[in-house]
Amino acid sequence: MIDDEAVAALAALAHADRLRAFRMLVRAGPNGMASGEIAETLTIPPTRMSFHLATLERAKLLRSWRDGRRILYAASYDDMRQLLAFLTEDCCSGNPEICGDLVRLSTVCPPETCR
Repeated sequence: MIDDEAVAALAALAHADRLRAFRMLVRAGPNGMASGEIAETLTIPPTRMSFHLATLERAKLLRSWRDGRRILYAASYDDMRQLLAFLTEDCCSGNPEICGDLVRLSTVCPPETCR
């Protein structure tokens, strides 16, 4: 990942509604959720939610596909991992053990399912 891609991803996440949607989709798994369901769950108007989801998709944090009349969104786990790796690749001057076990610290994804 290059700096510009990391900046775009971080900028996309730097909004409360987008961050909530992204975290929800990370928890939802690879099958994702319909945009209307995301908007309803987060109590965000559908048009505003579409704007936020498009922003996250342009930053390559989400992927989308059509299922009949619905548009489904899911977290792009590969791109998310690339961003996390980019943020920690120079951890503590080449001593990654100082950064600790990031998976263990996560409250979103239990270690047994995140490996």
